[in-house]
Amino acid sequence: MYTQGLDQAGGKPQRRDALESAEQLAAFQARIDADEKIEAKDWMPEAYRRTLVRQISQHAHSEIIGMQPEGNWLTRAPTLRRKAILLAKVQDEAGHGLYLYGAAETLGTSREQMVQDLLDGKAKYSSIFNYPTLTWADIGAIGWLVDGAAIMNQIPLCRCSFGPYARAMVRVCKEESFHQRQGYDIMLTLARGNATQKAMAQDALNRWWWPSLMMFGPNDADSPHSAQSMQWKIKRFSNDELRQKFVDATVPQAGFLGLTMPDDKLAYDDESGHYRFGEINWQEFYDVLAGNGPCNRERMATRRKAHADGAWVREAASVYAEKQAARNAA
Repeated sequence: MYTQGLDQAGGKPQRRDALESAEQLAAFQARIDADEKIEAKDWMPEAYRRTLVRQISQHAHSEIIGMQPEGNWLTRAPTLRRKAILLAKVQDEAGHGLYLYGAAETLGTSREQMVQDLLDGKAKYSSIFNYPTLTWADIGAIGWLVDGAAIMNQIPLCRCSFGPYARAMVRVCKEESFHQRQGYDIMLTLARGNATQKAMAQDALNRWWWPSLMMFGPNDADSPHSAQSMQWKIKRFSNDELRQKFVDATVPQAGFLGLTMPDDKLAYDDESGHYRFGEINWQEFYDVLAGNGPCNRERMATRRKAHADGAWVREAASVYAEKQAARNAA
């Protein structure tokens, strides 16, 4: 974003963040340190604004793309009750995307631009949604592991320094908590079923465990945004801290299910009080982020088709809004 003025040297527009004074930055950080909420109309550093737009829009894209792997099972859910629950969950994810796009719009970026950035490949979404849902147990694993990891990430966001994002996350987290329980219930039913059903649950755990750990992002030493986001209290915990909390909470749940974690190095450390786990395959993580995951192309092709198919709806809504505005003006 640029100012309307010109610089003194050559008449070129200056970036706003080039004009930010040390006093402004210090006053802003003092508000953050005092746990004050920053609202959309408040002054903020441009780097803070850009960081929020990137994070919130990526979060919104993830909610929308995340409807696809579960939508794959809407017509094949094993019972009417399971179908109704899954329908409600997919609807919730759409709502989450809309809340989050709305929160990002308060920062001065349009929803249309955010969506176009996704369609053009300029914006990212969570790597976890580029894996296929091969069996019904995968729906359980997504609820238990993926939504469980999401909750671990998102509960601290309810105390994010940016007010609109924090308030949106309160409702999102309540609904995600239901989603996690729904997934665990599926896994529990399968684990207590016959041998084939339990094997299906184990297979889903084997395939989704490591991608779920990747959801927290790179190790802290390799995370380019983590330190600054924590200083601004956009994040409250580092990637590695959240990943450890997730492992500590999830391993006992797997034990209750009677399932085995797919990690030979997983062990409880009496001294630290935490579970130690094996090394994550970060090459796989970066490959998926780069667009080379099992379902990257499929996910984006489906999203682009849905956007194109919905063009007439957007056009009709725009024309209707113009007519209403003209009528009200008259």
